[in-house]
Amino acid sequence: MVSSGDVSGKTIVIKIGGSTLGEGDSTVPDIVDLWNRGARPVVVHGGGKVISQWVAMQGIQPEFVRGLRKTDRSTLDVAVAVLAGLVNSELVAEFAAHDATAVGLSGVSGGMLKANVKDEELGYVGEVVETDTTTVDSLLNSGAIPVIAPIALLAASPEAPDDAEEATPSTRILNINADTSAGHIARALGADRLVFQTDVAGVLDATRRLIPRMTKRQAYDLIAGGIAAGGMIPKIEACADALETVGSGHIIDGREAGALLRCCAGEDIGTRIT
Repeated sequence: MVSSGDVSGKTIVIKIGGSTLGEGDSTVPDIVDLWNRGARPVVVHGGGKVISQWVAMQGIQPEFVRGLRKTDRSTLDVAVAVLAGLVNSELVAEFAAHDATAVGLSGVSGGMLKANVKDEELGYVGEVVETDTTTVDSLLNSGAIPVIAPIALLAASPEAPDDAEEATPSTRILNINADTSAGHIARALGADRLVFQTDVAGVLDATRRLIPRMTKRQAYDLIAGGIAAGGMIPKIEACADALETVGSGHIIDGREAGALLRCCAGEDIGTRIT
């Protein structure tokens, strides 16, 4: 178990998604355990699986480019509703069921995340250009757990879609990869740890063996060499990019009971990037 001295006063940004957004896992209880021990957890959640389900119900075929969801106007509306509404509210309710004080936010709240259009090929997908964690800091200082959905305000940009100036709410918002969002938030907060809860053991090498530790340089080499691919790329990039102010980045198996607690206790689990 993690002792109080291990985590008290520590800011820990935890990205959850995929299998860790289902019933029967220990993610929320572990975060509540850290919170009860005096840690300052910040939760950034995904919801890609749920978005795909709702998009499919609308008759829209999900498309991905280099691990990122391609987002047209209809998909954006579904993504915002699912991420900032359904998934966020369900997570806040789950924390409440464990007697923890959690507050739901999105990257739009308080201008937390501002972004330009990343690539016209991706549609309404943003690249974060500004991060303001004032609202997150206030919640942490009040003893609450911020639970953040990964969307952002559209920043002024000549690369924005042609109709971005229309006075409709959806065109003022961009979809942001949750891994990337977690990295920007952790960096702005100067977090002690950035932890990605995934559905694999960690980062694997070319022979499918777990890489327990790597440097920032090694992380980028792994991507450049094509060994890391798909959804693992934004996780590795987020960890490496955040190291300027973050103590360490971790990619762990969120399906394993107590994995988060063990990670925060300093045990060798998953992949650590420093």
